[in-house]
Amino acid sequence: MNTQTIKQRFGILGNAPALEHALHTAMQVAPTDLTVLITGESGVGKESFSKIIHQLSNRKHNNFIAVNCGAIPEGTINSELFGHTKGSFTGASADRKGYFETCNNGTIFLDEIGEMPLQTQQFLLRVLENKEFMKVGSSTVETTNVRVVAATNVDLLDKIRQGKFREDLYYRLCTVPIRVPPLRERQEDIVILFKKFAYDFAEKYHTSPVRLDERAQLLITNYPWNGNIRELKNAADKISVLAPEKQLTAEMLLQIMPDILNRNLPVLAAKNSEAATNSQNAGVYEREILFKFLYDMKKDLNDMKILIAELARTNNLRMPSNLPNQSENNFKDISHFLPISYPENGNYEHPEQNSPTVILNTAENNNVNNLSFNHTEEVEEPLSINDMEKDMILKSLKKHKGRRKDAAKELGISERTLYRKISDYDIEI
Repeated sequence: MNTQTIKQRFGILGNAPALEHALHTAMQVAPTDLTVLITGESGVGKESFSKIIHQLSNRKHNNFIAVNCGAIPEGTINSELFGHTKGSFTGASADRKGYFETCNNGTIFLDEIGEMPLQTQQFLLRVLENKEFMKVGSSTVETTNVRVVAATNVDLLDKIRQGKFREDLYYRLCTVPIRVPPLRERQEDIVILFKKFAYDFAEKYHTSPVRLDERAQLLITNYPWNGNIRELKNAADKISVLAPEKQLTAEMLLQIMPDILNRNLPVLAAKNSEAATNSQNAGVYEREILFKFLYDMKKDLNDMKILIAELARTNNLRMPSNLPNQSENNFKDISHFLPISYPENGNYEHPEQNSPTVILNTAENNNVNNLSFNHTEEVEEPLSINDMEKDMILKSLKKHKGRRKDAAKELGISERTLYRKISDYDIEI
């Protein structure tokens, strides 16, 4: 069974590499009894992965229970999970089985595991290590054969540092981690998912599905979708209801969802919300990369000119009298920084062609106001955007020693986009 079969069976859409990797990991771990920790932002579909693991395991004919740990009050969560005996607390009028007893030989999915109280975490750790538990109000040890799949949308390591999550439980849960990627890392899947949700809406209400033109698709592709699949589905339903026509243009989409322009641009543009709001060319990130490249290049050039001037001064080399101020940014030609002075006879030599001339300064010659400069050859470098972008990517990768995640963050693009650019430009790391 391959990932394509799994996606068709469980209704999962998308071909992003990160999604494929998560599905492949779920398929590999499913036949075992190992504990799995699924991480990912809210709305990415973590529960779907828990169902995949259960249905592909030897426990598929037994119970599957999904429990939201954050939705159960702290005072009753032990009773919900492990059960209680009659009279163990006010309102306990009869014995009650907990989820771990009910789900014996099956799979229990503990969603929002990071919200579980510390006391309950201790009981859960015992279940994971010894498969033993005790009901609330009972002193009898009972056993259960339950496979635990947990999920969280928070950083459990940060919870551990805050003293809100047990470190030993974390490592017991995280036997096999699975990270479900957010939509902003699956941009190629956004349009596919939108079409699916629009089609489902049309089928439910017996109407024609809404379609987006190319520019409208570009807008939804570059929107960050912080609510992920859940937010995208709600947006598809909203657009299906409010769309004035079934063929939707970018202008029509903006009337329905004006916030769609708050897209996932590189860092430099994202800091300026007003510029992001006024920009209409969503998804064109090359311009922001070019601006960053030119800004860094200008800074490096000014630093180099100041450095050359300082070297000439400290080495007692004569500089032209019309040397611009070092603090100015309007340097025109690096040839102005060639240090020149004269020999004692007052005649200066003609250098060989294509060789730089550096003549040491002498105390006997101080009049340099009427100097003429040696001929220099200006070499114009190509100003292709692609060349600049490639150079910027190479500089960033070299700076971060090949760490693509750090390089992508500095460039202000997604890691997947950086992978594509590396492939397009045939960059060797």
